[in-house]
Order: sequence, then C-alpha cells, then structure tokens
Amino acid sequence: MTTREFNFDGLVGPSHNYAGLSFGNVASFNNVKSASNPKQAALQGLAKMRALAARGFAQAVLPPQARPNFRLLRSLGFTGSDADVLARAYKEAPVILACAYSASPMWTANAATVSPSRDTADGRVHFTPANLNNKLHRSHEHEQSARMLRAIFNDAARFAVHDALPPTPAFGDEGAANHTRLAANHGADAVEMFVYGRAEFDPAAPAPKRYPARQTLEASEAVARLHGLAEARTVYVQQNPDVIDQGVFHNDVIAVGNANVLFYHEQAFADEQGALLQLRQALDGVDAELVPIRVATGQVAVADAVQSYLFNSQLLSKPDGKMALVIPRECEENPAVARYLHELAASGGPVDELIHFDLRQSMRNGGGPACLRLRVALTDQEAGAMHQGVVMTEELYHKLVAWVERYYRDSLAPQDLADPLLAIEIGGALEELERILGLPGLYDL
Repeated sequence: MTTREFNFDGLVGPSHNYAGLSFGNVASFNNVKSASNPKQAALQGLAKMRALAARGFAQAVLPPQARPNFRLLRSLGFTGSDADVLARAYKEAPVILACAYSASPMWTANAATVSPSRDTADGRVHFTPANLNNKLHRSHEHEQSARMLRAIFNDAARFAVHDALPPTPAFGDEGAANHTRLAANHGADAVEMFVYGRAEFDPAAPAPKRYPARQTLEASEAVARLHGLAEARTVYVQQNPDVIDQGVFHNDVIAVGNANVLFYHEQAFADEQGALLQLRQALDGVDAELVPIRVATGQVAVADAVQSYLFNSQLLSKPDGKMALVIPRECEENPAVARYLHELAASGGPVDELIHFDLRQSMRNGGGPACLRLRVALTDQEAGAMHQGVVMTEELYHKLVAWVERYYRDSLAPQDLADPLLAIEIGGALEELERILGLPGLYDL
C-alpha cells in the first residue's frame, strides 16, 4: 500500500482584493486599498497546479468560499435587501464590508490541520478546520471549510472532519501553517510538530510585543488530542517572539519541512537547539534521522526571508529521492535569497531543484506557494475514496481556466465592493463551479 502527499491548492475567488486586513502580515498591510486583478490571481494559481500535476505530483483543488458573507453583515446590523446591505456597509463600515468580501480562504494552509491515518489512533485521516479567530475576516471561514472538507472526504470510515476549536483567544488556531509532519517518507511512522506563538495559560511564557501571536499552545494540544496522536510522536515548539514582531505571522513564513528534512531560519524558534533535540529524540522512535537545513542570518536576513517568502515554499519529494523547492519569483528578485538558493541547489544536499512560479497577485496579498496549499497524505485506498472531481487533471484545468475567463474581473478596487452586480456575478460563478467540480449544493449555506 503506497501513500502519496496531495497538495490541495486554494482556487482564488472572484472577490480577490487588497484590503490590508491582516495586521502582522507585512505584504498584506503594504498593499492596502490598491486595485487587485482577480482573473490574473486565479490563473496564476491554476498554472502552478497544472505544472505540478504534469510533473507527477498529486494535486487537487479546494473551491473558494461564498462571498460576500451576508450572514456576517446582517449579524452586525446591516439590514434590507442585499443591495441595501452592501451600500450601507460601504458607507458606514467599509472595513467590515471588506471583511465580508475577503478572499483569504485561497490560502488553504490555514483551512485545517491534517493528520494522516498512519499517525492517528483510529486509523482514519483527521482534519480540524482552523478557527482563525485572531482576525474578523477569517473567523467565519471554518464553517465553509468544514463543509467543503466533508463534501470531499465524505467516507466516515476513512476520514474524520472535526468541528473547529472554540472561538476564544485561548484556542487560537491557524491550521497547517503552524504544523509540520516529519518522517522517513509520507507512508512511514511520523512525528507531528506543532509550532505555537504563545501559551494562554502561562503568563510568564515569552510573547511578541508588536504583532499578535495567532497560534496558542493550548490549541495545538487540543488538535493533537482530537486526532489521537501518540504523545511520544508529538512535539510542541515555540516560535521565536522576535520574528513574529518582524512580520513572521505563521511558522510557514520562517520554516518548512518535508519527509525528514527541516528547512528553517536560525531565528525561527524560541529555543533552536531545544527544538532540534526534541525532534531528533522523537524521530529516533520512528527510525528516522532529522536532516536540518539551517539558514543563518548572515546568509539571509529575516527581512529578506519575509519579503521574498523564501520559507513559504513547497518542499516536494521526487521519485529519485531528492527534493524540489517550489518558490515564488520574488526569491529570484532578492539578491541575497537568490544567491543562497543557487548555492543550496548546487550543494549536493537533499534539495537539488528550484521551481519558480509567478504568484504576484497572491504575494501582494501576503501569501506564497506554501500558503496556497493544504497537504494531505493519503493511501491509494483513501485517495480513491475521496471525491474525484477536485483532482487536478488537464481536462479540469481547461474547464477552470474557461470558467475564470468568463466570470472574473480584471480589476477590483475597494469601491467595487459596494457594487451589487459583483455579488450577483460571484453567485453565478459559484453555481457553475459546483457543476464543474461535481459538488452540487456546496454553496447552499
């Protein structure tokens, strides 16, 4: 029985816009209120999916969520027809309207935390949608994320999709962006590493001073319990509060792992040596040896890592045993990062190939290649049991490109969110998408 890692990339939604809603995300904040290009954003994401699928990597798509979120707007006192709700929200609270139109579900690394069946007590693949309660515009995503995951992974004998954790600060959960699975290979016994930014019930624990720490230790521990993970194979590591204050809002902005390789910046963790020791000891129990790739500050400064999203990359295992690093074009445009990466690929280490993609629209909104995908390791039987309509093929790619060309706008400015025609356009687009993906009723909220 073989196991493959599927990357479920988020399909960028028709409401892709730059509202700058994510305090602590430098790229998002820097591009606030500039005009976006939803069509280009979606096509860039689809091009990445198509290229990786053509290389033989297991690739699938997660649909965008319904927008605008009228339920949110009406719960906050905006009444009348849909057009009335939009007009009043734009006039009285444009930031709340932007929250209702947020396209951030495209970053599916935040959709859920996933534990493969090899790791769990009941032998099922477990998903816990992230509550994302640190930001208003993301705090409602878990409802639709759970709905989508249950539609795609609808075999209860093989898959368990939990409800999100309680939406309180103590259980702030950001999903797979702060979670890494390390093992000899995707089908082997593994260690699951949870990275947290603060401990709610330990006021003496270090915490950032400028930007919020979105993931709590308590949330990570709760997810591990829900998934039935073995204590000896679960590691909790604190993120360095100082790098959070430098714009590293998730661990996947400063570290990424695959198989037994951990690619990380020396400032990633509060206690670097302690973290490595924990991982090595845990991996000894599953007959795997940690291979760390440490990037020193003298090689790449944290500011350059954040600007280029060097670590918000995908590490993919190739059939020859080596790994490819999927990076955004910004990495080649940053001299220090480009120099480091070419040395890395030529070093003779586990990473011997760089794959570049133009993801400018996503990058300007604060998300790179790793943000755009949720990793789900599946056995052949599990892969066959999930809904097949979301698996990326050449046929699906062309259908989705034609769909994007038909429904998406070339430009979306903040004032366009008040246009009731935009909401109507998005509704029609999502109805068509249900048919393309074979998921009827997905948006019957």
